Amino acid sequence: MLVPMRCILEAADRKGYGQAAFNMNSFSQIAAAVQIHELLESACILQGAEASNAFMGGESDFMHGSPESKKKGAKNMGNIVRDFGQESPIPIALHLDHGRSLETVKACIEGGYTSVMIDGSSLSYEENVELTREVVRYAHPLGVTVEGELGVLAGVEDHVFSASSTYTNPLQAVDFFKKTRVDALAISYGTMHGANKGKDAKIRREIAIATKECMRHEGIDGFLVSHGSSTVPQEFVRQINELGGRMENAYGIDVDQLVDVSRCGINKINVDTDLRMASTRNVLALFQDHPELRESESVACVYRELTANPVNVDPRNYVSGIMDAILYGELADEDVELVDDCLYRGTISAIAPLLVQFGSYRNASEVIPVSLEEMAERYQKAGI
Repeated sequence: MLVPMRCILEAADRKGYGQAAFNMNSFSQIAAAVQIHELLESACILQGAEASNAFMGGESDFMHGSPESKKKGAKNMGNIVRDFGQESPIPIALHLDHGRSLETVKACIEGGYTSVMIDGSSLSYEENVELTREVVRYAHPLGVTVEGELGVLAGVEDHVFSASSTYTNPLQAVDFFKKTRVDALAISYGTMHGANKGKDAKIRREIAIATKECMRHEGIDGFLVSHGSSTVPQEFVRQINELGGRMENAYGIDVDQLVDVSRCGINKINVDTDLRMASTRNVLALFQDHPELRESESVACVYRELTANPVNVDPRNYVSGIMDAILYGELADEDVELVDDCLYRGTISAIAPLLVQFGSYRNASEVIPVSLEEMAERYQKAGI
């Protein structure tokens, strides 16, 4: 069933576990993600960023996608998730990751997203508050959950880039919740975007603890989010490099640290890079085990793009030649099916252990599902 993200986070907060949220970039990834969440009886948060929406709108140059391609992609994402999620026994939310404008938010909600993030962290505090409050005013009457961001994470992810971090001030976070009426807040507390977080990266758990305690003291019914939380499994790094990729200085956040902070008030944990790595590892292995595919009429283009830039493990950079499969699950032949299956299996292998480790495994029944209309009524009664 499709639900606002808020009801999923309410269960995570009440039971004290971390709810992972995974970025999606293809039909088969969404199918795999829903399947493994159902199998492990976990609630499911699937995410699409602005660049992902452009890509899912058929834009190969997705980093410079037009508003039209982003709108088309948001609708495509919404349709796919709706097709898989409507009859699913688990609660599923589709969430916009790092939206940068009210126009983007509107396009995603119209496309079927049940939750949105507005990222005003690069603005002044006052401007961030105003932009976030504007999005809340638009989204809450529609029953849609809103996530904001306060503080700056270092690293690179799609359009998000910063050379250094600015940690979140817990007292300012409380003020932000009060002024914006946002549901959830992504904080900066030591995580980083991308695959190069540095060896032995340390989370400042005390920031999460202090922020949550200040929220409780002020009676704020909100949730904390951890961005830049990919674990970058070293097994994936080793396998990719052995198969011809080139991942250097690739380290993520230690899983044990993420499990710890989920017990300290972090309710949602964003993961993206792990899925990219697992998929690319599988595609590299496919072409090594089946060298004849390198000359395949339908997938030789994938091999050329993949090996042209061995540093980049993002599948969006090498699958543009098989976009019917990526966008709609239409498999032209057996060779395309083999490549698509790599993305499918990679998604499952990256997601499954994290659902168990973060604790959402077998907790889907803890979520009290509501419709967007019912959530809109709740917001109205609460005056938000």
